[in-house]
This record gives sequence, C-alpha cells and structure tokens, in this order.
Amino acid sequence: MDIKKIIEVVTNKDRMIRVLYVLIGVFLMALNYNMFFVEYGLVTGGVSGLSIVFNHLWGWNNEVFIYFTNILLLVLSYFTLGYNKTKKAAFGSILYPIMITFTYPLSKMLIPYFKFDDFFIVLVLSSIIYGFSNGLVYKMGYNTGGSDIIMHIMCKYLHMPEGRANFISSLVIILFAGLVMGVNKVVYAIIITYIFSIIVDRMIIGISKQKLFFIQSDMIDKIEKVIINDLKVGVTVLDGKGGYSKKSKKILMCAVPTKDYYYFKEVIRAIDKNAFFIINDCYDIGGGTIKSKGLGLSDIF
Repeated sequence: MDIKKIIEVVTNKDRMIRVLYVLIGVFLMALNYNMFFVEYGLVTGGVSGLSIVFNHLWGWNNEVFIYFTNILLLVLSYFTLGYNKTKKAAFGSILYPIMITFTYPLSKMLIPYFKFDDFFIVLVLSSIIYGFSNGLVYKMGYNTGGSDIIMHIMCKYLHMPEGRANFISSLVIILFAGLVMGVNKVVYAIIITYIFSIIVDRMIIGISKQKLFFIQSDMIDKIEKVIINDLKVGVTVLDGKGGYSKKSKKILMCAVPTKDYYYFKEVIRAIDKNAFFIINDCYDIGGGTIKSKGLGLSDIF
C-alpha cells in the first residue's frame, strides 16, 4: 500500500471546490475581524488577537502587523517544521491578511447597520461568524497559519499534545489582553472561544444523529433477538473477553437514531436490569448495508 499516493489523492480530491469554500470562509473571517473584533476591541487567541492588543498599546496598524507576523511565522515554520508543513500553512497565512485588506471598505459600509443596543448580541453574532468561518476552513483541510504554526512548533519542541499547545498559546494572548485592555476582555474572549469551539466541532464532525450502543449482558441472545425482530435495528456481534475474569463474552454493537435513544435504552433495561452498556455519540456512518425497514445499521463486518 503506497500511503504517499493515497495522501496525494485525498489532498487533490475536489481541490477547486475546497479552495472555493476556503475563500468564502476566510472572507467571512476577515469581514468579522474588521466589523466586530477591531470595531469593539474583541480579542481571541492568535495573531489577529495580538494585533488588536498592540494597536491598543502603541497604535500599530492591524493589517501590517498581521502581514508581517504571518510572513515571519512562515519563515520560522520552514526552518523548524520543514517544507511540507509550511506549504500547508502558506495559503491561509497569505490569504487571510489579503482578505482583511479587501473587506475593510465593505466592513466600514456595514458597521452602521450592525449597531445593537445590547452588546451581548454583538458578542454572540461575532462568535457565530468566527466559528462558522473557521469551521469551513478547517473542514476543507486548510488553516490560516499564525497561531496554528505556533501550536505545531510547541508540539514539536515542548512535546505536548496539539490541544494543550493551542490552549496555552491562546491563554497567554487572552491574559495579556486582559492585562492591557481590562478584565472584561478576558470574559469576552472566554465567551467567544466557547461558542467558537462548539460551532467548529459541529462544522467538522456534524451533529450527532445516532447513538452507538455497546451492550454486554448475561441475556445477550434474548436482547439480540429483541433488537433485530422487535426493534428492527441492525446489530453487529463482537467477540469480547473480560479483562478480570478472562471469560469470552459476546458484545452487541448497534447504531440507533437519537430520537429513539430513550425507548431503546429502556427496552434493554427492561429485559436485563443488570445489562452493561456504553453509549456514544455517532456522527457519521458509512458503508455496510442499511436495513430497509430498520432504525439502524445491519451487520457491517
């Protein structure tokens, strides 16, 4: 199996459509930055957040700061992370500041129409646009460089997971903003980051429409028959082994629509009140065979 060939095929798949979505995402991201983040001094992690802090401190031009810092980070990325990672970050790193310049006149035209008496509306609206635009870019396999480059450098040299590196870098910038611009900026940043993370997750992995059940019971055969014959849900039988008892056990795996979650769970409990089961959110199901009149999947192995 030529994994490099597979990665190349995946990378080039629907490239033009993906680039179009990235352009839309970065356009919205830049427009949101000019209309809300700069206008109201809202700070999040990353280079764009730092630009607002330094503009507040010394009046530095936001656009020039982002251009200069992103180019500097690309050079740093080349010498620390190598050509391949730098190439992936280059497109977004250059496109984002260009879009900030491009959307600046438009944002000035739109700002008077987006004045709200309640600042919380501004906070929520900007967070939604920020999350949606970033989610669109990430889902297409791209990023806008900046803090992503910093995160990867921290991961490589400080040997920490991406999530922790991203959290630390964002936290430092947000606390710095709080120190310079006031504690209220930290509170706003926490709200924006929370809404942003929820929307990005939903954009990338979608909304859970199924619940994945793993069921183990001393009455496993009876439960299996009820699931197939009465509940009309497809089920896969897995071979398991108790870690402590070392006894072989059958485990049932089935995907159930979220709307049927409660009914399905209570039926299992009614059959065996001591049944052990694990329930996970299931965001995507592909392949296998769908039961024509069932609620879930039929056997997929």
